[in-house]
Amino acid sequence: MNLANKITTLRLLLIPVFVLAYYLLGRDMNIAAIIFIIASLTDALDGYIARSRKLVTTFGKFVDPLVDKVLTMAAFIVLVEGKILPAWAVVIIIARELIITGFRTLAADAGKTIAASPWGKAKTISQMVSLVMLLVNIPILNKIGIWVFYIAVILTLISGLDYLYKNKEVLDLENI
Repeated sequence: MNLANKITTLRLLLIPVFVLAYYLLGRDMNIAAIIFIIASLTDALDGYIARSRKLVTTFGKFVDPLVDKVLTMAAFIVLVEGKILPAWAVVIIIARELIITGFRTLAADAGKTIAASPWGKAKTISQMVSLVMLLVNIPILNKIGIWVFYIAVILTLISGLDYLYKNKEVLDLENI
């Protein structure tokens, strides 16, 4: 296993640590927020290492985005359970992630790669920023984080529709 894949695996292992820290310590000490931030930063690090050292692998292509989704979904779910976020909005985010992941799988099966769009990148950034702002126990950041979260929900919808519209040929409706 190369260095980039080890970092991805570390991020995967940090997810239950983050969830446990949130449940055991809450938001008071910001430990869960720090773990989430570290885990999030490892995503940029493993991607940089994989590309710069030509260590891109099938494992990394598959596991890296999956781990990213599990990390963000875990954070959204603990914030719903903590009554910080509304479940309906988090369901929209999770549904979009699952739909687009399935859509990308169909595209890959057809030999097509669907690259990340500017809308998708904006969605990811807004989700991560909102999560950090909501996980820390700093009231002013929490208030701003709620607004950023709703922007993330809107960008989630836009990016999902954008992916589906721009790649609608992947859904071969005649064979359904």
